[in-house]
Formats: sequence, C-alpha cells, structure tokens
Amino acid sequence: MTTIYEQALEMIEGGMIVGLGSGRASTEFIKLLGGRVKDGLKVRGVPTSEASDALARQLGIPLLQLGEAINAGGIDVCVDGADECDHNLDLVKGWGRALIREKVVAAASKKFVVLFSDTPTERKLVPALGTRGKLPVEVAPFARPLCEKKLRELGCEPVLWTKDGQPAFTDNHCYILDCKVKPIADAHALEAKIQAIPGVLGTGLFLGMADVGLVGDEHFNLVDKRKRN
Repeated sequence: MTTIYEQALEMIEGGMIVGLGSGRASTEFIKLLGGRVKDGLKVRGVPTSEASDALARQLGIPLLQLGEAINAGGIDVCVDGADECDHNLDLVKGWGRALIREKVVAAASKKFVVLFSDTPTERKLVPALGTRGKLPVEVAPFARPLCEKKLRELGCEPVLWTKDGQPAFTDNHCYILDCKVKPIADAHALEAKIQAIPGVLGTGLFLGMADVGLVGDEHFNLVDKRKRN
C-alpha cells in the first residue's frame, strides 16, 4: 500500500522548490525525498526548522534561504505535519515548536500538503479545532507578561513552554505559550483577537492555508482538496 509520505513524494517534480516541514511526519517525508535526491532528482528545499535543516543537509538535499526561494518564483510545494485538522482542512500546528517558520514557509508556497496520523490514541481529525485542548502562541520574550494577561482575558489559559525548568526558546529566540482551550466555535475570530495582542508573533491556527490533506500511516487517504485563489 502507498503511505502518505510516498503519496506526498509523488507530488514532487524535478526543478521544484520544496518546503520541508518539521516533526515526525515531515521527517519521514524528508528521508524519502533525500533518497530520491540521491537517485538524481533535482530539487531544492526550504526548511521550517533547524532540525529539518540539519536532516536535509545530512541527506544531501540542496537548500535555499526563504528570500532566495521567493526571488526564484516561490516555493512550489510545502509538505508538513499537523496536530489537528477539521473538516474544512483548517489546522492547529506548532506542538513541535516550529510555529512561525512553518506558517511563513506554508504561506510562501503555491501548494501546502499536510500529513498526519489519526489513531484511537491520537485523534488529529477533529470536529472543531481546539478539541485536543492546546493552542500554541509564539510571543516576543519582552511582551510575555502582557500576552499572558490578554490571552487569559480571551479565555485562553497560557502555559509557558519550558525545558529543564527554564523558559525555552524557539528557533526564532521567542517563547511559546501553550494555551489551554476548549473546542473553538469561531477560529477566524479568535485568530484575529490573538493576533491583535502586541507582542504576539503568530498562533498555531493555520486557517485556509492547506490545499491537500493526507492522513494515515500504512495507507493513503485523501482528506480534502482546496483550490487556491
């Protein structure tokens, strides 16, 4: 059977610029892509995290900076994972901490393909975003106290991401506030309210961005397609 990683790889053609996502699903895709590059496929990648950058270099995938990719006509396809996906192909991402870079690379791409598993112990296909109870928000360190206050006023209880008991930094040298949330009735409205808080760089709400969703591990299942305007 065709895996979701193999199905995503079939969308990649020679000469493309490919956005390389972060996390478990993206790692599997990057490994397959590296194998194709070794066999002669000519592509260039734009990584969404330092971890994806290191893996791509290890596998011999040529890389571009974001600016270089945009000047070359843009990223053709971005392949990344998701933490939640609803029936509209809207997403929650960022549990893996590569929040803003993932969003920027996806926005710079002509097609955004999202990969994820959905098992009885890890339900990522959800009836409403926020069902799994966590929405990451990336903030400037200086603005953390204000962001926490404003997020609480919106009913989102922020919990600072830490490592070894200390505030942890993203690849952008910023903080992640993991907001405890209930299923979100109006994700677009919540996104606008959070983005309006000074010091917020971005949220884990990826709304209207994904074009294709592939779900499963041992088999391929097309969730949905959305045409870009």
